[in-house]
Amino acid sequence: MIPGQFDYVRPGSLDEVLAILKDREGEAKLLSGGYSLIPLIKLRLAQPALLVDIADLSGLDGISETDDELRIGARATHRQIRDNDIVRNRYPSLVDLAGVIGDPQVRNWGTIGGSVAHADPASDWPAMLLAVNARIVCRSQTGEREIKARDFFLDTFQTAIEPTEVLTEIRLPRRPRGAGAAYTKLERKVGDFATCGSAVMVRLAAEGTISSAGVGLTGVAASPFAATDAEAILVGQMPSEELFRRAGDAAGAQADPAGDVRGPVEYKRAMAAEMTVRSLRSAVARALSFA
Repeated sequence: MIPGQFDYVRPGSLDEVLAILKDREGEAKLLSGGYSLIPLIKLRLAQPALLVDIADLSGLDGISETDDELRIGARATHRQIRDNDIVRNRYPSLVDLAGVIGDPQVRNWGTIGGSVAHADPASDWPAMLLAVNARIVCRSQTGEREIKARDFFLDTFQTAIEPTEVLTEIRLPRRPRGAGAAYTKLERKVGDFATCGSAVMVRLAAEGTISSAGVGLTGVAASPFAATDAEAILVGQMPSEELFRRAGDAAGAQADPAGDVRGPVEYKRAMAAEMTVRSLRSAVARALSFA
């Protein structure tokens, strides 16, 4: 299908982008890697009056670690994240996740900011951001604000970003000792969107119990969500297969999938449970090895 008509600009600075968004409030769409937006435009599911290409913006693709957090610029590609030394040495769950997004072409050009802002209900990054309680940084002409990941994903393709804002950075809590995370994805074929994806973060106390836990699911509801019922089951308990199964069942019960070509509703709920169990096993193993 041929896209509808739209204007196109390619600003050279973030200030220019913010001015354009303010001037054309509600009419403009940002183009980063393009792998989420362009297909929608071609199908006329998205028909922006103005396309703002931010490919020339500098300083939005850095990856750094402070005493408190891991900071990932919105224009960092999936491949940059996977290959970054800080990420590879301290955050293996992000390496796992970035490596199962799309195919090499998508990973080379697609960006974390574009994926998160697009908020596809079956995309991978949101599950991890929910599990680790990340914060999403947005900027407008009036300043910068942080949005908790658990307040960010509102509905299918809908987020808390205002029309005059640009997503500039993702901030994840720095991995502490005794913490581990994992992402497990079920897909029909390599490179497909998730039939179900489960991200888990656990932190173990000195006596071995789970002191905190986060579970994020994608592909099994109208938008990615935190499986809070599963989290409540995990906290304060000693890790065990029986505990993992109870938490997985709670995650599956909290899912609200739609039946489609990827499977019926009950199958998807069962897979949400199973992917959560597998992620829990890996996350706890990583927590024990990072004591």
